[in-house]
Amino acid sequence: MKASKLNPMLRDHINKTSGGGNGNPGSILNVGFRIFSAALIAILAGCAVGPNYQRPAVDMPARFRSAASDTKDLSAAESLANLGWWQVMDDPQLQSYIAEALTNSWDIQIAAARVLQAEAAARVTRSQFMPTVGAGADWITTRASENGPTGIPAGIDPQKEYGSVYGTMATYELDLWGRIRRANEAARAQVLVTQAAQQTVRQTLVAQVAVAYLSLLELDFELEIAERTYDARTNSLMLTQARQTGGVASMQDVHQAQVLVSTAEAAIVDTQRRIEQQENEINLLLGRNPGPVQRGDGFLQQKLEITVPPGLPSDLIDRRPDIRAAEQQLIAANADIGQAKAAFFPKVTLTGLYGFQSVALADLFQSGSRIWQFGPAVTMPLFTGGALKGNLNLARAVFEEAIAQYQKTVQNSFREVSDSLIDYQRTREFRARQEETTQAYRSSADLANTRYEGGVTSYLEVLYNEQELFSAEINLAKARLNELLSVVALYRSLGGGWETSPRPTEIHAGTGE
Repeated sequence: MKASKLNPMLRDHINKTSGGGNGNPGSILNVGFRIFSAALIAILAGCAVGPNYQRPAVDMPARFRSAASDTKDLSAAESLANLGWWQVMDDPQLQSYIAEALTNSWDIQIAAARVLQAEAAARVTRSQFMPTVGAGADWITTRASENGPTGIPAGIDPQKEYGSVYGTMATYELDLWGRIRRANEAARAQVLVTQAAQQTVRQTLVAQVAVAYLSLLELDFELEIAERTYDARTNSLMLTQARQTGGVASMQDVHQAQVLVSTAEAAIVDTQRRIEQQENEINLLLGRNPGPVQRGDGFLQQKLEITVPPGLPSDLIDRRPDIRAAEQQLIAANADIGQAKAAFFPKVTLTGLYGFQSVALADLFQSGSRIWQFGPAVTMPLFTGGALKGNLNLARAVFEEAIAQYQKTVQNSFREVSDSLIDYQRTREFRARQEETTQAYRSSADLANTRYEGGVTSYLEVLYNEQELFSAEINLAKARLNELLSVVALYRSLGGGWETSPRPTEIHAGTGE
């Protein structure tokens, strides 16, 4: 860039302030300003060495792979991930827990601190664009030895005092080759990396709280099944004992009925253990100490159905925070190449000092007490033993690794979405089949009890069918849970869940709009 192409106001200001003579403070300042102006023109005319960033190409599928039985248009422009987490998870209690976790979780606080660290580091890097100016003052008293080798002439006071007041400009590098600009570019990218990492923590925390809470509700439902089964089996045991007393049933029937009661009792105790441990896990996610957890809607009232398609694969690149973080790492690595290249070129620095020095305080600010020093310095590497070349090769190798990591992250996101789609579709089918199986076992158990009461079969048949029914009901509960969790996993894999939480009134209203 030529000086004639500079901003006219800047050019006129430079021309007006660059005149003057020598031997006075104005001329000294003008000389310094002319040098600074020339440096500014050189900076504006200079270019940042190294490659400019371009997003690498990735192998983008036309649509997500899903289960063959699915008939929805999975490539619609709208996406499930565009919904806020409070719209996908509409249980008010769950929404309240997620909002609390996003405020109090230790992981959230750690991620926020890392963002502040990156912003502070970027500010330190950005400060290299400006010179460092300082000021100082001193008053020094010295005394020479009267008996030293040089001696002190008669009448001369061996003790001297003098003071100084000065302003300094530390070594200031002119960014002729863009080294500082590339460093600033890398620092900005690192800030965005930590911000994307913070969004990933939010996204993960939303999913973790949802999974933990839904799992807790499923355990409550298992406990309900076990307690209901225990009550029914206790009644059956009492009936069998009465039948044995009356000589209708055998003692073997009583023992088998007792097995069913004991099995239900063991299931109750074990489920209570898992419930308490699950409550502790939720409290940890919320930043609380271990304790009970309040429930909202029951397990069977939880409805997380996909009514919005997942959207286009190309949307993932801009929506998933882990992909954005990988790309910002790539941008930082690209900028590091520019810094390594700039090290091959001459470095121009400026230093300066201006102030006053006098042996008498009254004369400190007189014209004759002025001291000043200003001058540029140029250094250029001539021989470094291959260090500069090695640093450049290192930067390029790190960049190549960042490209591979970015492309791997993108393709892994496609796999996660496809896995989640297949998981959701297949778990729905499995849950439907498990409902049929459970109903068949329930009918079989009812028939076995009827047959036993009619004396057609032994209690062994009742024992077998009751045990199978209990297992089927537990498996059905787990199948319903897996269906709910598959929606959470799909929502997360699509990049949803890191959005800023709504206002508390919106959470309680359950609308999220």
